[in-house]
Amino acid sequence: MLLGLRSAFCYVDDIVAAKTWYSKVLGFAPYFDQPFYVGFNVGGYELGLSPDGGGPGNKPRAYGAYWGVKDVKAVYARLLELGAEPRGEIQDVGEGILIADVLDPWGNVFGIIENPNFKLPA
Repeated sequence: MLLGLRSAFCYVDDIVAAKTWYSKVLGFAPYFDQPFYVGFNVGGYELGLSPDGGGPGNKPRAYGAYWGVKDVKAVYARLLELGAEPRGEIQDVGEGILIADVLDPWGNVFGIIENPNFKLPA
C-alpha cells in the first residue's frame, strides 16, 4: 500500500551548480548534502538531486511531480528569472487549479500547482 509521496528527484550533470540553483529557488539549503545525492525537505517531502554520472541523455529527465505553491504566477515568474525555461503557459485546469511547468537548467521538468481545494491533514 502506498503511504504517499516521500521523494521526487531529478538527475543533474553538475550537482554543485544544481544545489546552488535549487537553494535559490527554495530559499533554503539542503538538509542532506553529499557528492552522490542532495536532498531538500520541502514541506515534509523530499526534492532530491542525483548526479547522472555520464552527461546528457544518460538518465531520464522528467519525474512528473508538481510542487504546491500559493501563487503559481509569482513562482513561475521567479523560476524564469532564475534561468528556468518555460514549457508552456500557466494553465487553468478548472475549479481554481492553476498549473505550470518549466525545465530546470539541467533539462528536468519542474512542475508547480496552485490548488485551493487540496489541504493536507493536520
